[in-house]
Amino acid sequence: MTSLLNDDIKTQVREFFTDLDHPVKILFFGSQDGCEYCQDTRELLEEVASLNDKISVQVYDLDENKDGADRYGMDKAPGFTLLSSADGEWTDYGVRYAGIPAGHEFTSLINDIVLVSKRDSGLAQETREALGKINSPVRMQVFVTPTCPYCPRAVVLAHQMAMENPLIQAEMIEAMEFNELSNHYGVSGVPHTVINEGKGEVIGAVPEGHLLQKIEEVLSLTKTSEVN
Repeated sequence: MTSLLNDDIKTQVREFFTDLDHPVKILFFGSQDGCEYCQDTRELLEEVASLNDKISVQVYDLDENKDGADRYGMDKAPGFTLLSSADGEWTDYGVRYAGIPAGHEFTSLINDIVLVSKRDSGLAQETREALGKINSPVRMQVFVTPTCPYCPRAVVLAHQMAMENPLIQAEMIEAMEFNELSNHYGVSGVPHTVINEGKGEVIGAVPEGHLLQKIEEVLSLTKTSEVN
């Protein structure tokens, strides 16, 4: 099998992974039904996992493992999530990917593995405290393309926020692979972050305070509409 990563990249990733603390398990969900990038995505994840013995990959079929897919909210193929283990207990941090993390998004994957392994989002303390107070579900879908140099900042920030509260889930979505969904939300440029199925959106890569403010606005408007 031809390697998807050249030797230089493998060396760089191995060095980056010297900072790993806790084991990371990648749950990959593929499909045999017309999934163009499933095989490449699986092979990429397995190559990354082979670079450090703290990383493992478990492979599932999206259709044949419906219970597992439902448990993690996985509804797209290829898709995967990252779990971290401490004292034998695996934690789901709400980090999701839909589509192959190719091009610049490979950076997002590597950074996320380190963050999940450290079990620490790295966000500012005031941001952590504000996210910890959220008591309603938040779902962020960050639309990206492999050629977008600014997209990894938006993806990793959304994933960092998901790590701070089990009610928050953040999903990278490769916009061209999931073109119908991109069209549904009017994605014409990336990164484009959709919050709670279109109740709010953020265009571009923004500071953590800006994204937090937008999330709080969406939740506030939702509560107001429920009262009325």
